[in-house]
Amino acid sequence: MSDIAILKEMIRDCAIVELEYKKEYKRDSYLLKLTENQDNYSFVISGMPEPDRVIVIKLDEFFDVRKIFTGSKGECKRADFIIIANTPTEKVILCLEMKKGRDSNPSITKQLKGAECFVSYCREIGRLFWNQPDFLQDYQYRFVSIKNISISKTTTSSRKLSQKSEIHD
Repeated sequence: MSDIAILKEMIRDCAIVELEYKKEYKRDSYLLKLTENQDNYSFVISGMPEPDRVIVIKLDEFFDVRKIFTGSKGECKRADFIIIANTPTEKVILCLEMKKGRDSNPSITKQLKGAECFVSYCREIGRLFWNQPDFLQDYQYRFVSIKNISISKTTTSSRKLSQKSEIHD
């Protein structure tokens, strides 16, 4: 059983972000739409691996350790998403934090470290409960912070037309 298959068995469906299938130039293509509900913005990553080679976990909403830890050192913080991919060419764990506004780098660093701790916890569960001694071994970590996301403003009211407006066909 692959690491990705074990993770998909281990983690509840509600915490997994599904890829969107798209046919592009006679090729199968997968897109990932990441949405931050709290600040109401999203972005799309194209060129994702096939669904059986990747798992995307929405960590921020589902992994809350504040009932256990005090949080005095930032140990309760966690990133928004974790993307774990196991392809024939790479094994990557991407910890991703998205910020609409400005936030301090130390705060973002703690969130990314929290995501790394979650992966370590999953690694131990896979080793001990799935009896997989090499579970999540040899993956390269990537830490990504996307901040100062600007949301384009759109007009919410229509322009008033003059009473003598012309009608066009």
